[in-house]
Amino acid sequence: MRHALLLTLFAALPASALGQSAGPARASVVFDRHGEIAATASGIADPSSRRSATPDDPVRVASISKLVVTVAVMRLVEQHRLDLDRPIGDYLGYPVRNPAFPGQKVTLRRLLSHTSSLRDHDDQYAIPLGQTLKSVLDDPASWDPLHGPQGDYFTYANVNFPVVGSIVERVTHERFDMAMRRLVLAPMKLDACYNWPTCSDAAIKRAVVLVQDGAVVKDDLRGRQPACPVFVHDGQNCDLGGYRPGGNGSLFAPQGGLRISARDLARIGRMLMNGGTIDGVRILSRRSVAAMTRPAWVWNGSNGDSEGGIYCRFGLSIHLLATPQQSCHDDPGLPKGDWLGHSGEAYGLRSGLWWDRKGKRGMAYYTTGLPADTPMGKSAFTAPEEADVARAVTLLQQAP
Repeated sequence: MRHALLLTLFAALPASALGQSAGPARASVVFDRHGEIAATASGIADPSSRRSATPDDPVRVASISKLVVTVAVMRLVEQHRLDLDRPIGDYLGYPVRNPAFPGQKVTLRRLLSHTSSLRDHDDQYAIPLGQTLKSVLDDPASWDPLHGPQGDYFTYANVNFPVVGSIVERVTHERFDMAMRRLVLAPMKLDACYNWPTCSDAAIKRAVVLVQDGAVVKDDLRGRQPACPVFVHDGQNCDLGGYRPGGNGSLFAPQGGLRISARDLARIGRMLMNGGTIDGVRILSRRSVAAMTRPAWVWNGSNGDSEGGIYCRFGLSIHLLATPQQSCHDDPGLPKGDWLGHSGEAYGLRSGLWWDRKGKRGMAYYTTGLPADTPMGKSAFTAPEEADVARAVTLLQQAP
């Protein structure tokens, strides 16, 4: 009843009170362990049709995709098909080593905690159809020459996740997007997908178009599946018929390609908040959730790249916030609590999924249409992210 009352209250408010405008799309959902508390949306989801945004419109949430991939990994660990501490070459079928540290093994735990010593350069993690992950891993430029994979040195790197995606494909014998649907999205009753092929027609018609600096940059679908759902070079044939799962786990963008609504994203947070269950269905064991949310790396001032103090504690694809250290600036304005989750940034979008383990409350949000030079806020987060957090906190505070 309190959820319905709050939603009725917000429906009665004028658009200005909710921050609604004809600008880019924005949505927020706040929740507790029992369900959704409130949801709001504003702006235009599709500039061509002038369709208004809703909390049910799927959007490319960028790096929050990594957290959802890790849910699938942990399900495979529970099935004894993956081991977080086994050398990943055992799954890929060829040795994987940092050439500067050939005696140190690379494991899934290191990939998921960004301590693998793999490094992003020149967007090498976007591997086009027809090329292989192995060619990236064989390139010395993909590796940190100064810090090995067993040295607990943190550097956030997208390239870890095409590797994880390839491993998921190798052990399931499925294309990554299809494996994610079977392992996570379908069991959680989410109309979500990686790079669109496994989303419903209804979801595709509600796609949020991403705009940056006034130009459309992603997902201008016009109600239809994209002609090619994977990255190909200009003029290249987009034929997935001959693709063998495991050869190039980047194709369906495990590092950032999840399309999901704010409302469904909140369900991911609620499942993890509740120790692995959602609406009575167990998705993960409590042990797996604890492994994800336990700090695998903690900033000590010199053991990684904190990116200006935004990264100070990290689990397995889980960012722990509000670290009580002077050099840390990882609190975007959250109420006092034990907050954790993941953020996302790409193509003019900023997104976040955060929940408080102590207060049993959480938020999922995104804002689109941001410029490439998005202004910073008071913390190491950007000003628009801090504004999204402030709006979500207001919704939580106004809950009956």
